[in-house]
Amino acid sequence: MSLLSGKLEACFAIRLPASQHHEIFSARPHHVSNMAPGKVNNCAVHQGDLGQKGTIIEWDYIHEGEQKLAKEIIEEIDDVNFSTTFKVIEGDVLKEYKELKLVVKATPQSEDTTSIIHWTVEYEKLSEETPEPISVLHLLVHLSKDIDDHHANK
Repeated sequence: MSLLSGKLEACFAIRLPASQHHEIFSARPHHVSNMAPGKVNNCAVHQGDLGQKGTIIEWDYIHEGEQKLAKEIIEEIDDVNFSTTFKVIEGDVLKEYKELKLVVKATPQSEDTTSIIHWTVEYEKLSEETPEPISVLHLLVHLSKDIDDHHANK
């Protein structure tokens, strides 16, 4: 791994079952804007079918107080281990990073009534001056927590 490449990870507990959290990110990401309206303004399928590997999703979101856009391809969906892998293929974040891959995995706890969420951000910076994408990881963690709060308050 070069000095420009790295990986950031975060693990935390939520009240939402792992299967439900996984379904939101793998098959229903367009619902995230309703669950986290202060962070995601819109999410739409650009190409492909929801819940399928190879689907391209466009995100209109708020990051560090600014309106941003991203286009991601779903590289992998593992319905057994509740894991989804996204690769950013276009958008604002690629102004600083040559590559950005996001992996979200939900591990069932207590007979799948709660879960542990594990977000991984794999990246390659364009230059040494580019900071690690800690704020991206922070956004992803808070997205999952907002989704959890949304379902807990139903």
